[in-house]
Amino acid sequence: MEPISSLSRPYVYSVIKGASGSEVVEVAFTNLGAEPIETDWRTAEWANATAEGARVRILIGPGSSVVLPDGTYLMWVRVTGAVERPVIPCGSIPIT
Repeated sequence: MEPISSLSRPYVYSVIKGASGSEVVEVAFTNLGAEPIETDWRTAEWANATAEGARVRILIGPGSSVVLPDGTYLMWVRVTGAVERPVIPCGSIPIT
């Protein structure tokens, strides 16, 4: 992923295969090598769904619920379904 300025407020997306887009979805950002703890999770939303899965999105940056200082973070997605609750590492996000 291209670096994102810490002054920007963009949506960050990730595709979750097998998701219907109707599940509860949350996103967390951690330092590289760390796993999220309960207080790291933020409510996210589905952008659209296809036969393969759904795109989750969350707004980051000034004025949002997720403000990240300069650094590289790992994005995690947690999907809560009727029975399953997978936690999925979704790649790194560089903030400059």
